[in-house]
Amino acid sequence: MADQDMDWAKADADYVPLEVDTTKPSVARVYDAVLGGKDNFAVDRAVAAESMAAMGDEGRGARLNRDVLGRAVRYMVGQGINQFLDLGSGLPTVQNTHQIAQAANPAARVVYVDNDPSVRIHGHALLADDASTIVVLADIRQPDTILRRPEITGFLDFTRPIGLILNAVIHHLSDEEDPYALVGVYKAALAPGSYMQLTHFSNASPEAHAMEQVFQNALGSGKARSREEITSFFDGLEIIAPGVVFIPQWRPDEAVTYPLDLGGQMMLCGVAVKR
Repeated sequence: MADQDMDWAKADADYVPLEVDTTKPSVARVYDAVLGGKDNFAVDRAVAAESMAAMGDEGRGARLNRDVLGRAVRYMVGQGINQFLDLGSGLPTVQNTHQIAQAANPAARVVYVDNDPSVRIHGHALLADDASTIVVLADIRQPDTILRRPEITGFLDFTRPIGLILNAVIHHLSDEEDPYALVGVYKAALAPGSYMQLTHFSNASPEAHAMEQVFQNALGSGKARSREEITSFFDGLEIIAPGVVFIPQWRPDEAVTYPLDLGGQMMLCGVAVKR
């Protein structure tokens, strides 16, 4: 294995943990490849290249998604949120949830949850000296289990407001997995004053179907949904202005250029509060 294929914070660049399957692409590593990261394998880069070709945005949508995560987390910190549960977090990249939150409030605590061993291993290496952030290996499709995990309940105080992060993860759940009920379990566990951020593949552009097929064929998951379907994930919460919108339009730091390009139409974003 060439050292550019994966950096596990090991002196031996050829070392790959046994639990990491290098022959099958993973959602976390494909996103890392799209973002230009180094923690991926050739099989992941192949899927990333195919998805970018299908969408025709050269990965811009994924980068915009990282940007809106930053804006949403900073907004939540500004509302007094100092603890975050990031589900399906993916591999740590530049300006991840803990970096954003702790830059605004050094006391902020963050729990990352992902079912990919790559995330746990790499996260533990990067966060070894960070007592305010942990990584838990678990499947977000098992919310009751996650919400009872002692390492999570002992780290976050569920009697106080929490920022729930669902950034580019729910679109990897099929309709048969009942994602609305799953998200509902997490919403029910939040204390009043909590916030939920969600980004999701939009079916607004013709290219969305081609990208959906790439993910379905390579990863077995990936579902673009309508604005109405995505908005329904926020049922029972109060959606914060400007509503559920394309990611460049959610509280932008600079003027938005219209018409939106393909990357700008790739996902919708919303943030809501539990009253």
